[in-house]
Amino acid sequence: MTTVTSREFNHDVSAAKRAASAGPVVITDRGRPAYVLLSIDAYRRLAGSNEVTGADLVTWLEMEDEIEFEPEPLEIGPRVPRL
Repeated sequence: MTTVTSREFNHDVSAAKRAASAGPVVITDRGRPAYVLLSIDAYRRLAGSNEVTGADLVTWLEMEDEIEFEPEPLEIGPRVPRL
């Protein structure tokens, strides 16, 4: 398994993609594992599906039920600095 830092990933995405074709690539953030990059074939094996298409993924991610969300009003005003 290959491990790259977030910085290395951002500087050379192509290298991470090449490494992912050989196996999972762990992307670290501040020294801790944060993400895993997989080839689509590896993802399909994990997901238990051979037929994951873009449309299927969109359907899977869509929410059928609406979520009620009312954020509290944000009040921004002048601040008095502490001396």
